[in-house]
Amino acid sequence: MTWILGHILATGIGISLGLIGGGGSVLALPILVYVMGVPTKSAIAMTLVIVGTVSLIGVIPHWRKGNINFKKAFIFGSATMLGAFVGAKIAGLPFITDSLQMIMFAIMMLLAASLMIKRSFQKTAPTSPENPNAEIYQPPICRYCWLWLLTEGLGVGILTGLVGVGGGFAIVPALVILGKTPMKEAIGTSLLILVVNAVAGFLGYLGQVELDWQLIGTFILAASLGSFLGAYLSQFIDAKKLQKYFGYFLIAVATFVLFQNQSAFQRKKTAVNWQYGSYNLGIIASKNTAN
Repeated sequence: MTWILGHILATGIGISLGLIGGGGSVLALPILVYVMGVPTKSAIAMTLVIVGTVSLIGVIPHWRKGNINFKKAFIFGSATMLGAFVGAKIAGLPFITDSLQMIMFAIMMLLAASLMIKRSFQKTAPTSPENPNAEIYQPPICRYCWLWLLTEGLGVGILTGLVGVGGGFAIVPALVILGKTPMKEAIGTSLLILVVNAVAGFLGYLGQVELDWQLIGTFILAASLGSFLGAYLSQFIDAKKLQKYFGYFLIAVATFVLFQNQSAFQRKKTAVNWQYGSYNLGIIASKNTAN
């Protein structure tokens, strides 16, 4: 039943990627850790493989529709790849524990949820009389937008390697606001960026963690079916309403993750108290011996 439940949930990874161009990793990691029982660091590396592969499959329909800007994908993707590789290496440091990674992951989920909910309440941009289906975006206020684009790409990449967050929630608005990219093109381009991001992050983990390739394969299959369904449903579903509800769902999942890892704080506090108590006992023993 656990295996079946995990794979049913895995289809939601693909549906999310197909509908809003992101959200796959924030679903994949909790499913692998809390449903399938995979260790955190291994689950992050497996998430990168799953989300990267499904994103690659999801790129195909967007590419056929001409919704991918390869130039902007190269500019943004080069920064995210470097960041993802560095983030994966940072994750291998001794003080980066599993609980710390999951707590950081939950915090990023809350940030993503707040951004999604905030955007869902913003007014829809006006449309052009010549092309009523095209969205017009306000020009960005930054002077050197390409520099901000690279800087955000580096930050998103580090988060990807460190906690497995693909960054679709940050990539799409960055492409729209800083890259002046239409929404549909931004979603397609973000999927391509997620692919190269995942590859770089996975290379950073390669050789450091154990991977269940059979589980990876079945999850990719389930999520791929979901991505095609998501791409089809995107024609009929209001993206803003979907982002709002998805944001509330992320808040619930993040709360669950924080609750599951609250024991890490308790263990740390207990360890500190024990060390402090041992230190005091040592001082008392030394005084008694001296007397």
